[in-house]
Amino acid sequence: MQHDDRQHDDRQHDDTQADDRQRDATPPESAEATEDVLGAPFTRETIDLGSDREGPVTATLVKAPTHGPTNAAVLYVHGFCDYFFQKHFAQWWTDRGYTFYAIDLRKYGRSLADHQSPNHVEDLSEHFPELDEAYRRITQRDGHEAVVVAGHSTGGLIVPLWLHEHRPAVAGVVLNSPWLDMQGGWIMRNPATALIKQWGALRPRDVLPRSVSGVYGRSIHRSVQGEWEFNTDWKPLDSFPARTGWLAAVRRGHDQVHTGLDVRAPVLVLSSSRSTTPDDVDEDAMSTDTVLDVTQIRRWATSLGPHVTSVAIDGAMHDIVLSREPVRDAAMDQIGAWLRTYVEDAAAT
Repeated sequence: MQHDDRQHDDRQHDDTQADDRQRDATPPESAEATEDVLGAPFTRETIDLGSDREGPVTATLVKAPTHGPTNAAVLYVHGFCDYFFQKHFAQWWTDRGYTFYAIDLRKYGRSLADHQSPNHVEDLSEHFPELDEAYRRITQRDGHEAVVVAGHSTGGLIVPLWLHEHRPAVAGVVLNSPWLDMQGGWIMRNPATALIKQWGALRPRDVLPRSVSGVYGRSIHRSVQGEWEFNTDWKPLDSFPARTGWLAAVRRGHDQVHTGLDVRAPVLVLSSSRSTTPDDVDEDAMSTDTVLDVTQIRRWATSLGPHVTSVAIDGAMHDIVLSREPVRDAAMDQIGAWLRTYVEDAAAT
């Protein structure tokens, strides 16, 4: 996909702004870890990222140790209107011998401050400094030699962009319903996108007019029809407001994916087998992706790099590891088989 000159100039302008905001963001060499809100064995530490247009910025690195010595680790990156709370997913990795790390990105979850617009950035590369620092702490400070990076939804877009641009040495990449294109028809992906990019450049903090059904949030939270407990101040059932500058940044990220990335590590892309748009929490809400278009995920998966495996999981929800137990077990079996084949056996040879 070709960019016109205006899009290219806008991107250069946004990149310059991001560089200016992050120039003084020099993370400390170490940070004190304290017990996390999830309880033992989870700990958390703060990554100081300096300041941006709204004031001081931090990210939060959560850690769960594995059993016995290991050189393997996984770093998990959440999606939009999200944060790390999936303890069972962490335990699956630690039981497998990986030290588990998850990052709450700037302005998300544990890292969200009162003076900040929730989840708002104006270029996805604004998240790269916290990923760089998390990776540094995992490898240089904690000594892990083999790192797998996992990303969900918007995190599944940010992760490959970061890997393509900064090229940290990772052993593998696991993407859970990555957001690789705009859901909806041709109008949303073309004329509407051009409008969003222009609007986002001129008035990046405008709140996008949109209707959010809340079906997905209600389908996963224990207080309604779901199975999971999470902090609705950090992950509202009806989502946070989305702003024009943020969506324009996402669409520029999509453009990069569609042009083609060069993620050199093996990549596993998991998606549901179907997408639906139910009006209420019904069987479709509990067994399909109600957030993204899975055909777009599968269409663009091979644009991430030269070695991509794409698997559709029958009965999966948008966050596949929050699906019903048989479905999430099947998904984690797929992850395990892929790790054995392309990451663990490769490391052993």
